[in-house]
Amino acid sequence: MTNIRDIARLSGYSVSTVSRCINDSGYVSEEARNRIQSIIDKLDYVPNDVARDLSRGKTYNVGVVLPHTLHPYFTHVLQGIMKTAFSSGYHVVVLQSKYDADLEIKYLEQLRRKSYDALIFTSRGIPMKELLKYQKYGSIVCCENPGEFNIAAAYALRKETFIEAFEWIKQQRYKKVGILLSRDNQFSATSKVTLECFKKVFGRNARIVDTNVTTYRDGYESISRLFEKNERPDFIFANGDDVAVGARQYYLDHALKVPSMMGQENQLSGRITHLPTIDHQFEIVGQTALKLAISNIIKQIPIKSYLIRER
Repeated sequence: MTNIRDIARLSGYSVSTVSRCINDSGYVSEEARNRIQSIIDKLDYVPNDVARDLSRGKTYNVGVVLPHTLHPYFTHVLQGIMKTAFSSGYHVVVLQSKYDADLEIKYLEQLRRKSYDALIFTSRGIPMKELLKYQKYGSIVCCENPGEFNIAAAYALRKETFIEAFEWIKQQRYKKVGILLSRDNQFSATSKVTLECFKKVFGRNARIVDTNVTTYRDGYESISRLFEKNERPDFIFANGDDVAVGARQYYLDHALKVPSMMGQENQLSGRITHLPTIDHQFEIVGQTALKLAISNIIKQIPIKSYLIRER
């Protein structure tokens, strides 16, 4: 395989001159550039990006670990990451995890082997303390409040807005609130804080809770399950506008009175149906996470959320 030393030998110029020509860095005379380029064209030589990355100590790749793209949280965060990466000259490598701890460790090992300059965990299946072990190999950013752990983080301030939302629901005199969540609160920090905020406002644990709800279809099927359990909520607090609209459609298809609802993430479906929602500004979370990742600074940056009652 042709390498830079072959180009130097055949062109009659030094390796450093050939390197400056290939990388377009530093002065190279027109005569030397033409001679070197003719050898490159003749041999159909292309630089080895892996070797070049090793020599400069950077890959300009950022790995983004996410379980799936079914929920707007992940798509909005990813949009923010990609937008900022493009303008900063970095490439984004999407690493699907499905909350598989072994896969997540594999991605961390790739960081240790310098496959990426940084990893962003949009969510995770492994304990936070496992991430800390790999910080010495490259920048690691999580998209949740890390609490006592000293790790870079960009995350939405959910608690204050959840409390505001539940207080508003309580003021409307709704009592049988059905809560639709992506994951069980034992595994999801978001589900945990949702139920904690409900309890703080209503003074009791939520009784009508359904999990594994992520998409429009999940919202539809969730209401079907609640009816099978003879649950009749007077308000639906969904974890996404698409989920809420799916739940709404179940009522419409079965000629049932549609209860009041609130979605999340300010999606198009919610705007069309005029649903109240919570906007967690996830695209800004993604932008902030990417900036932290490439700066290699350990800092926690919370992003304000907004309750939208009418639209």
